[in-house]
Amino acid sequence: MSVTSTENLNVESQQILITPAALKAKLPVSEKACQSVTEGRKVVRDILDHKDHRLFVVVGPCSIHDTQAAMDYANRLKALSEKVKDSLYLIMRVYFEKPRTTTGWKGLINDPHMNDSFKIEEGLHIGRKLLLDIAELGLATSTEALDPISPQYMQDLISWNAIGARTTESQTHREMSSGLSAAVGFKNGTDGGLTVAVNALKSVKSPHRFLGINNEGQVSIISTRGNPYAHIVLRGGSNGPNYDSVHVALCEKELAKAGVSPNIMIDTSHANSNKDPALQPLVADNVANQIVEGNQSIVALMIESNIGFGNQPIPEDLSKLQYGVSVTDGCIDWETTEECILNLHKKVKDVLPKRWK
Repeated sequence: MSVTSTENLNVESQQILITPAALKAKLPVSEKACQSVTEGRKVVRDILDHKDHRLFVVVGPCSIHDTQAAMDYANRLKALSEKVKDSLYLIMRVYFEKPRTTTGWKGLINDPHMNDSFKIEEGLHIGRKLLLDIAELGLATSTEALDPISPQYMQDLISWNAIGARTTESQTHREMSSGLSAAVGFKNGTDGGLTVAVNALKSVKSPHRFLGINNEGQVSIISTRGNPYAHIVLRGGSNGPNYDSVHVALCEKELAKAGVSPNIMIDTSHANSNKDPALQPLVADNVANQIVEGNQSIVALMIESNIGFGNQPIPEDLSKLQYGVSVTDGCIDWETTEECILNLHKKVKDVLPKRWK
């Protein structure tokens, strides 16, 4: 009697990937890059602990698809950061993984050539090299922690993490976040409700044990201490925006009732701007006004920004891509970004030093 195979029936192929240790050996962290990452993590922790009066602002492309444009953006952001550093700490969005509602481009790590060739190992090299180059400019970086395997390849270069609205309820992402070395922001659910994010904050501060990989790429039981620097990110939902003072006050009450971090980040994009990037500066201005009027809980903002405005579909002929324009969510352009950040700085710079005294 023949035995029929019962495993991997829908798996076409398996390819062994470079180990995290080998990738780090090929692209090691320089002393300058290490200083940038360490400083970024400390500043974020100090802001969340109310030891540093500044706001941290996570700003940059919705996703990275062109490393040359990303470095162009990083150099501009570094120059802007020097102008506002007394009140705002700027962290560049360097998002490599994109969650898709159905299908679509999954980001630079998964498909660096944007042609469904899925050269993931090449994507890991390109992504890590970009993070190193940005860190060596003296800029802190942030990303969305989406794939539970990729943190071993990249997280030593990240100063702040996001967990997206689609994955905030995921046990896998809560467990993974409990072991991340940097602070992590959990977005409210896609419906705009706070429950899944509040539950995530309860979960992530506790120790967990789960399956993962170690630095040598071996399947391992990962035991974590828990992450004490998790906080909520308000991004609106299907019922509309939630950045206004009423929604912020309701969020404060829910966080206090649950006994979790009282810190709030406002995401100016997604449903908070009705997916219209041009509205993001208005959201940022509203947040600045709340702080001027005495708000104590808002500690950070997120802004989707690129060199050019809006977004574009990925053409079959990639030479037709517009330089510095997003291929995922729409972004504000650089000129608008600079104006938005400078206006935010002007409004809050005299208020923030007295805020928590």
